[in-house]
Amino acid sequence: MDTSISQHTEENLWGGGDQEPLKASYGKLMMWFFIVSDALTFSGFLAAYGFSRFKFIETWPIADEVFTHVPFFHGNYPMIYVAFMTFVLIMSSVTMVLAVDAGHHMNKKKVVIYMLLTIIGGAIFVGSQAWEWATFIKGDYGALETKGGRILQFVNADTGERVALDAIAIVDVSETEIYHESSRGIWFDSGEEPSTYSLTEVRNGFLADQSLTIRTETINEDGEKTVLSRAEAVDKLNDAVRVVEGANLIRNEYGSRLFADFFFFITGFHGFHVFSGVAINVIIFFNVLIGTYEKRGHYEMVEKVGLYWHFVDLVWVFVFTFFYLV
Repeated sequence: MDTSISQHTEENLWGGGDQEPLKASYGKLMMWFFIVSDALTFSGFLAAYGFSRFKFIETWPIADEVFTHVPFFHGNYPMIYVAFMTFVLIMSSVTMVLAVDAGHHMNKKKVVIYMLLTIIGGAIFVGSQAWEWATFIKGDYGALETKGGRILQFVNADTGERVALDAIAIVDVSETEIYHESSRGIWFDSGEEPSTYSLTEVRNGFLADQSLTIRTETINEDGEKTVLSRAEAVDKLNDAVRVVEGANLIRNEYGSRLFADFFFFITGFHGFHVFSGVAINVIIFFNVLIGTYEKRGHYEMVEKVGLYWHFVDLVWVFVFTFFYLV
């Protein structure tokens, strides 16, 4: 083509030219190439997650029992906040569509409004994901880990409800002082910080409370974690070697440590994409404000970043399905 992109008419830019592949501009074509390659990357990650989950299906954590928290509210609200995050991200995709449409009509005011709403939605999602990570890492109830790496959770024998370590442990002041004394080398034994309670304190508290029993991470035929009898629980307690609080890349109080590894990696990778999208949207937003695209005579940049944003939104639908629904 003899003319530069700045000399293209609005019709040519939005519709593509006869000499352009698939009637798409170079910029949009490159964005599609990136989206396809990134989609293959996410597909590989999710396929690995699916394989690992079904390989260890009998010990995989149940999402409804892991993601139960809502900011500023105490209680058990399975999947409520994750559903809110998903709704916000989907609505930000809708506002992006409206921004692109406004760009087609060269309506700067509407582009500004809808781009701002998209940025706000993306920022809320990233902030919510950061809060969810912090909650997941901190943990809620705590558990014990056996020699074989299995997780033992404490429950009320009558109701089956989880019981936190702070409601079980009988704290021995002298034991606590020794346990947290760095000179004894306990802090450097495995490279991990000591837990709030020692294994002895938790064991003594459990033996003293007859209303407690243990739930293993093994899922029974009813799709629930296996609850042991009191006698079985006392016997199983002898296999415990450490107290586990929260989740990280090594320990996971909710069940299989692979779950935590995949959770941090895949949701973190997607979160990085959302964060990057928010940053790019902010740049485009300020360019819209100063009239950069008005001078060019088109808002193609808004459409290109819109393609990326819709991709990020679509990927989350799959991540949400794999981690939280299936």
